[in-house]
Amino acid sequence: MTQLAVHPEETEPVASRRAAGSSFYFAMRMLPRARRDAMFEIYSFCRYVDDIADSEAPRADRIAALERWRREIDDVYAGRVAPQHRGLAQAIADFGLRKEDFVAIIEGMEMDAAADMRAPDLATFDLYCDRVASAVGRLSVKAFGMGEPDGEQLAHHLGRALQIVNILRDIDEDAENGRLYLPRELLQEAGIDTTEPRVVAAHPGVGQIGQALIERARKHFEAADEIMDRSPRWMVRAPRIMGKVYRAILDDLSARGFDQPREPVKVNKLSLLLIVLQYGFV
Repeated sequence: MTQLAVHPEETEPVASRRAAGSSFYFAMRMLPRARRDAMFEIYSFCRYVDDIADSEAPRADRIAALERWRREIDDVYAGRVAPQHRGLAQAIADFGLRKEDFVAIIEGMEMDAAADMRAPDLATFDLYCDRVASAVGRLSVKAFGMGEPDGEQLAHHLGRALQIVNILRDIDEDAENGRLYLPRELLQEAGIDTTEPRVVAAHPGVGQIGQALIERARKHFEAADEIMDRSPRWMVRAPRIMGKVYRAILDDLSARGFDQPREPVKVNKLSLLLIVLQYGFV
């Protein structure tokens, strides 16, 4: 049986080391110590539950492992803090992180673990983006120090923008794994009458869907930028860097297009460093 990363053991690397390979690592490193530690804990939690959802274990085992995480989150909020969750409990106490946002992330992972996503309708597509991305944002903005309503709105828009970029970037990889996140209504508008991931990925109509989602992501980025522009600069350094990195990926996807063969798109280390230097020290 495939081993599941259910929760960190004493021999596991600390939360900050789990984040070190992330494109968000430098953005998180810009934060003051307590906020940075909280973000590392949030990221580490997300990595663990995502690893469970994406594992090759039987689906029943994945669901059970996610349910175990749900119980452990319940325990933390009830004051029953296991040693491996002390850092997470500290972040929750320091920044008022809400239990319902952790639960929403688990629910998003359950959507992947229960069955391979195949062309969800737009309402389900948006719900999925909210759970796996905007819920992470709702936790993150509290660590950044943002209040409501701007923090909630930034999480809403930036989370959805980032997730749409992920979906567009990973069309081919997801198709190979039997998943298709492109909304059903957009498939129908593009004249695609199948939800078979590999067939859809190879269909010439994918370009029309890609451009529609690019425009949707741009609107979310623009709304997020408006919020960050009116916020104190120190408070939005990290989300600004995250947004700029993913905006660069979106621009590259738009320039590349969706015709086959599609070359992978990612931000190289030099570009990432330039973004950090430009937005991380203002």
